[in-house]
Amino acid sequence: MNGTFISNELNWIASVMALRLQLYFGQNTELKSVKELAPQPLAQGQGSYCDYLVSNDLGFEDRAFLILSFVPYLKPQLLDCFNVKNSDTGQRFAEFGCVDNVAGGSLQPTLATVLFVLAGDDAEERLRLAKYFMEHRLFSSPLFVKKVEGYAFSTCQLYPAEEMVDALLLERPFAPRFSTDFPAHRITTIRSWSELVLDEYTMQRVEEIKLWVEYGDRMRKDWKLDQKVKPGFRALFYGPSGSGKTFTASLLGKATGKDVYRVDLSMVVSKYVGETEKNLSKVFELAEGKNWILFFDEADALFGKRTGLKDAHDRYANQEVAYLLQRVEDFHGLVVLSTNLKSNIDDAFARRFQSVIRFPMPDATQRERLWRETFSPDCVFEPGLDLNALAKQFEMAGGSILNVVQYASLMAMSRGENTIRLADVKEGIRREYLKEGKVME
Repeated sequence: MNGTFISNELNWIASVMALRLQLYFGQNTELKSVKELAPQPLAQGQGSYCDYLVSNDLGFEDRAFLILSFVPYLKPQLLDCFNVKNSDTGQRFAEFGCVDNVAGGSLQPTLATVLFVLAGDDAEERLRLAKYFMEHRLFSSPLFVKKVEGYAFSTCQLYPAEEMVDALLLERPFAPRFSTDFPAHRITTIRSWSELVLDEYTMQRVEEIKLWVEYGDRMRKDWKLDQKVKPGFRALFYGPSGSGKTFTASLLGKATGKDVYRVDLSMVVSKYVGETEKNLSKVFELAEGKNWILFFDEADALFGKRTGLKDAHDRYANQEVAYLLQRVEDFHGLVVLSTNLKSNIDDAFARRFQSVIRFPMPDATQRERLWRETFSPDCVFEPGLDLNALAKQFEMAGGSILNVVQYASLMAMSRGENTIRLADVKEGIRREYLKEGKVME
């Protein structure tokens, strides 16, 4: 049904473009205006594309803009009518507005193309439409337009974002692809809260974040605090590696029904002036309004302490940190920053967090629980392997314990048995200690 509706829209815009060219070149036609070519009627239930038109109350001009933006995806040959040369100049007609689509070898419509299709050479009508689209809540946004820096507004390309292609054409939930434009991976977990081993105080602080996700918007609206309380929430998780910070972020997403995206800071942070800001902007622009949780692991690489003012580069670095702080504060969703050492995070950031949660190294009791719950219930322990004794003797975080369990389990399977041996466990512990520069006693 969605495909049928979109096909009809493509046929309609093709007829509109054909009529515009007839009118522009003074060819015989009984019609005097492209608006005499009415598009198909709208009704809910004809697919995602039609539902979008109805829910956003889009009219003739809006529908022309929208379907033109999708023409390069669906039927690029429709734009071939604009790929003709002016006999006087030997160049393509500038008023048609199309530019070359380098990737596909076809034409890409621009805002100037829309203005020509709808208004021809009527200067007054073109100005009205230009102002209308430039101020349009949908079509002036990166959802549909790719702006070209340093050029006139009319050269802005009609370029639907991936999320609009997914939602309107493919009728599927949007899941951004990892790329330089969105350097983040979605993280999930099939595990449950019962498997998260934290002390009672830390768990209470995590529960407070869940409360904000559930009641934050209601509190702002129902209790009229929207002018005093910002819509976003910022949390800082700090503690040793493997203490459960990433696991907790994944569980928060699972519990609240929100996607969690871990930002790859290696693709965000740049030594070049202005590039880090630009890279981070891409993340926040795509995430805005999506109800996502943004998780910055090892965040001190991005939000670390500001430098002293020794030279121009230091001054710019401090401006960059201030910019990053503002973007985090302006984000309407949940942002979680994670670091091993709280002291590495700039104080200006730390003061802006609604929640600062320490993830301590688990104590002996918690470590024993981690050992017992991580090993498979299908394995057995050889005589002399005392998990309680291991927990007391070796201070390790949950992530390290998981690595040891994996190593010992693989060794058992390689022998064709399900018996976990103490020697394998201790070898796994030794390897984890070596990673941290520690010597196993």
